[in-house]
Amino acid sequence: MTRREMLQAMGMVAAAAAVSPGTALSKSMPKAPGGGLLKSDAHCHVVDFIQGSEGLKSLIGHMNKAGVAHCQIMGLPVTKKWDRVDRKPPTYYLDNDSRVYFYGSTDVDVARAYQALPESERGRLHPFLCGFNPTDQYAINHVRRMFDWFPEVWQGIGEIMLRHDDLTALTLGETATADHPALDSVYAFAARRNLPVQLHSNVGNKRLGEPVYLYEVENALAKHPETTIILAHAGVSRSFSIPTITADIKGLMTRRPNLWIDLSWVVYEECVAPGGHVDERWVDLVETFPRRVMIGTDMIGHWSEYAAAIGKYDPFLAKLGPETAMRVASRNFLDLVGATKRTPATADPGKEEQPLQQRLSLLSSDVVEV
Repeated sequence: MTRREMLQAMGMVAAAAAVSPGTALSKSMPKAPGGGLLKSDAHCHVVDFIQGSEGLKSLIGHMNKAGVAHCQIMGLPVTKKWDRVDRKPPTYYLDNDSRVYFYGSTDVDVARAYQALPESERGRLHPFLCGFNPTDQYAINHVRRMFDWFPEVWQGIGEIMLRHDDLTALTLGETATADHPALDSVYAFAARRNLPVQLHSNVGNKRLGEPVYLYEVENALAKHPETTIILAHAGVSRSFSIPTITADIKGLMTRRPNLWIDLSWVVYEECVAPGGHVDERWVDLVETFPRRVMIGTDMIGHWSEYAAAIGKYDPFLAKLGPETAMRVASRNFLDLVGATKRTPATADPGKEEQPLQQRLSLLSSDVVEV
């Protein structure tokens, strides 16, 4: 397939998916340059940990080269502090031991950059909002405010940063968990608008080789069965190893049909295909839940490694049945974000929307009950 043919194919997929994602990809998907399925990137940060970025125009160029038709885009909900004692400015959260703090402007930056694109390019990008403190019971005010300011932009919420090994230790304030009461109103808001919610919630820790925090995710899933929750990286981090993780996640997906997973970041290299060898247990898991697994790059604002980050999944996709491979590569993500088009983004069914200025003075008791 030539580059021109690939771009034409992506344009056709994008246009059709805007109407009906499931129908658009029900036929054989076109191939990406160099082979492999044309893909959707279900996990991509358009800024780094100091809120810098090479921009959306550059991202789209790299998507074209890598054979990615659609991409979830989001900011980063935390930003790294440059302490006065640090002679070298940090650019990554692990560069030194200075703290990180929640940064709400990340959503404004993403929305404005998205709106600045031509409509034809916006159709390939799917913005999620994430810039709030998930331990703050006023977090719902930020979510509502973003929908007031940018009502036609948002297609999901996340990646909400919860348990995240060293990042948790460096983040100012209370430890964030998937079942924190501050998130109840956010989950309920998302359910009413058919918005998926993406969580980074490690299910284990550095010391114990067992899923000691899996219950937090299950609590959230059980309390909010109408909310579609995506567990980023299948709950895995680079800082721990859980021998039973495949069975643990499979069991959770069996019990909780509102759980989806993405296989972005280190879960692929450390669990799914360690040393480049695909683990058949993950093949079995995906074939068991072919409609609830996605892939993503987990890039953070810079795109030099973009093609490699999305292309690494090809050996795994090749182990799946053709229909499952097509779903995991792209269709599942489009089905997920396509659901948001069924509910208007400007009203909460069953509750009269209050003007923004009135909502800014809400009492905390009203914030939790949405």
